[in-house]
Amino acid sequence: MKLGIIGGGAMAEAIVSGLLTSQILASRDIIVSDPQPERCLVLSERYGVHTTGDNLAVCAAELLLLAIKPQMFATVVAQIAEQVSSQLVISILAGISLETLVASFPQCALVRAMPNTPALVRSGITALSRSSSTSEALFTRAKDLFAAVGTVVEVPESSMNAVTGLSGSGPGYLAVIIEGLIDGGVAVGLPRNIATRLVLQTVRGSAELLIQENLHPAVLKDRVTSPGGTTIAGIAQLEAHGVRSACIAAVQAAADRAKALGEKND
Repeated sequence: MKLGIIGGGAMAEAIVSGLLTSQILASRDIIVSDPQPERCLVLSERYGVHTTGDNLAVCAAELLLLAIKPQMFATVVAQIAEQVSSQLVISILAGISLETLVASFPQCALVRAMPNTPALVRSGITALSRSSSTSEALFTRAKDLFAAVGTVVEVPESSMNAVTGLSGSGPGYLAVIIEGLIDGGVAVGLPRNIATRLVLQTVRGSAELLIQENLHPAVLKDRVTSPGGTTIAGIAQLEAHGVRSACIAAVQAAADRAKALGEKND
């Protein structure tokens, strides 16, 4: 097998789907292990990949992707460490540092990755950092893997917990904000289905505008904020209720949590 994945959750499925859709790999090249037989059945039937309940069966693959919960890291390493040697190992586990990965898989090339859930629709962004023993060629393989599900950026290892707190957890923050805007629409008399369509397209269109015109968010804000108008009245309420400060605090809290998860596995 060319790719072995330990953990068959949503992110693993997004990566499998992206790789197959992009024709980077064929289904016969991928094996996924998961402790839940029903999950293995879903992945096998949906994508035609090999599945197993045995983590050791995955370890012979050329490239090994760890897609488990951080809390399971020590348990899984104890199972597979002796069977993993000289492969490229990629971890998407929040908080698990390259130092910890090197100590667990000393003979392997190692990459730490932090994707996010929009990878499910091939619109994610993944930050990558690598160990000193990882060659440019192997790092390119890791980039290609995640490019199948969105954009890829390289960051220093020291920034990975910050990335986790921002883009890794960011879809959750945005979901809360989007839900709040929809409820606001309902509060002023819109049917919920109409409010939902209005909010989702507004968020999508605003993001696309910022990207395509390479705008600073403040420029877009100023474009739609006329003197004494409706937008400035709404923004005044956002500031009065500390929305900006709440966003900053949320990212900081999530980054701190990622750091704490890593320290438990050091």
